[in-house]
Amino acid sequence: MKNKVVLITGGTSGIGKALAFSFGREGAKVVITGRNQENLIATSQELQQQNIDNLSVKADVSNEADCQRMVAETIAKFGQLDVLINNAGISMRALFESLDLDVIRKVMNINFYGTVYATKFALPYIIEAKGSIIGISSIAGYRGLPARTGYSASKFAMHGFLETLRTEVMNKGVHVMIACPGFTSSNIRNTALTATGAVQGESPLDEGNIMSAEEVANRILKATKQRKRDLVMTTQGKLTVFLNKWLPGLTDKLVLNHFKKEKDSPV
Repeated sequence: MKNKVVLITGGTSGIGKALAFSFGREGAKVVITGRNQENLIATSQELQQQNIDNLSVKADVSNEADCQRMVAETIAKFGQLDVLINNAGISMRALFESLDLDVIRKVMNINFYGTVYATKFALPYIIEAKGSIIGISSIAGYRGLPARTGYSASKFAMHGFLETLRTEVMNKGVHVMIACPGFTSSNIRNTALTATGAVQGESPLDEGNIMSAEEVANRILKATKQRKRDLVMTTQGKLTVFLNKWLPGLTDKLVLNHFKKEKDSPV
């Protein structure tokens, strides 16, 4: 990763922030984006303290013009773009029958269209560099999860988009990877949207007993260097993908029972 330029959307917290440090410590020049200027400044300063060359760009990935600008600022600063990590994302937790449809629109705009917009403007430079496009997805992109209709739909859409793109650019030396961390200690569940679009505010999981964002980032770094196609990180995730493919009826019941046990489960 020495002197590679890595653009990470949603790079000021959770997996995105951990990715910035993981790639930066390997010698990469890091560009982070986010919607909160204070968080961007703080994260940039933390990176500088570790001698990681970086650029912070205030941008909302659901805004096409912002995505075009963040790529333009990356090129203006560093003159190249080698790795795009589509990390920015939002979740939701509510049964579809009680869900405000604006919640699904917001989740799709960030998780799916954010990936589409960023990739569209970064692609010419990634092709030139024969670089990598990474999508930070979820097991929800392989298997629909109850009370996460919008989230699962957005991740299924991301998978379809990146799988198709991979096929289109496979003869141009471009690496496309879909990474599925499984349950990770981050703030995505705290910021998940409820049925009305309000922020959930509290995670239904015990955040201390799941994989750390730093471990996820290190695994993604390693898989990027190895130019892997897919990365499913947990045993539970791999088992879910396997069972859903070969025993879908049983998986329906297992998944339902699992999510019924969540704290304050809407299922």
